[in-house]
Amino acid sequence: MVRIQIEALWNFTSETSPHSMRVILSILREIKQTGTLASAAEHSGMSYRHAWNLVDQWSAFFGEPLVERHRGKGTHLTALGSKLVWAEQHLNARLGPQLHNIAQELEMELASLLPDVPPRIRIHASHGFAISKLGEFLASEPGTNLDLRYMSNQASLESLRAQECELAAIHLPHGELRKRAAADCKRWLDPSIYCVLGFVTREMGLFVKRGNPLNITGLHSLVDPTITFVNRDAGSGTRLLFEQLLAQEKIESDRIPGYQNVELTHAAVAAHVARGMADTGFGVEAAAVEFDLDFVHVIREDYFFLCRSNILNSKPVERLREIISGTDYRRAVSTLPGYAVSDAGIVKTVKKFFRENT
Repeated sequence: MVRIQIEALWNFTSETSPHSMRVILSILREIKQTGTLASAAEHSGMSYRHAWNLVDQWSAFFGEPLVERHRGKGTHLTALGSKLVWAEQHLNARLGPQLHNIAQELEMELASLLPDVPPRIRIHASHGFAISKLGEFLASEPGTNLDLRYMSNQASLESLRAQECELAAIHLPHGELRKRAAADCKRWLDPSIYCVLGFVTREMGLFVKRGNPLNITGLHSLVDPTITFVNRDAGSGTRLLFEQLLAQEKIESDRIPGYQNVELTHAAVAAHVARGMADTGFGVEAAAVEFDLDFVHVIREDYFFLCRSNILNSKPVERLREIISGTDYRRAVSTLPGYAVSDAGIVKTVKKFFRENT
């Protein structure tokens, strides 16, 4: 199966020529993680001397150093070096799901013209760290023809009903909001046609700077006029959940400074907060950890699959169930902060699942 990966590539252009950031960014990322240029050079497959030459060349290009060396304390990024690494992270967080979807479309178009293509399994899912990790597992499977598209809860359900996908991955909150959210979801599902596959749970809350300097303790902190918020995009499942939480707490959205500012993914919201462009945002705990933020827990969600019962015994679905219930995938999920495997791969009827969860 032909795999396509599309990445965002950015250049700086001087008076003489364009300069690609790809290599120097890999060096800066590794310095940030390890504090040593030697490790960065090894990771990039180059000599220590060549790595230093690149750092010096780019420092000269900007007219400002990118790293600092301290005797006995290793190598550290300057403010400019840190800003470049953050800019790459923010760019990938914003564009990653969209570029992934475009790559999937191209893969499927090419596959339609190639011989001996294995059976396709189409998954439409709300974007998240666990589903992305599952995509990596499935894509590495020999003979697997995976078409994974990221979209909102409602769009995923609409795709499932229109038979535009085999599985829809959606999320529902625990607690008082569960009954209403489950009822909204259940009205889309005919119990005689669909079933539920368990997958994972994830922790949702507020991203705050390390040490929580503004003492943000929950949703009511957001009406403080000195605290700025960054929201998720309208139509996303996370935005809908946040609006339901505000209604439950009787908080008017127009009282929240920055409520109209949006980012398209959990990671992009976290990146926004990490660079001081907002004081807080709402999303999954894993995104907070990725951008070195603290996390204020608000609610837990179930993230699970819906599919047609008549495809449960198909080879692609059987293999998916084997993967998500297996040791390797469980181990991978355990590395994602705030995520936990929950009845992974276990099949339940729609009636049983919603009876248990309402």
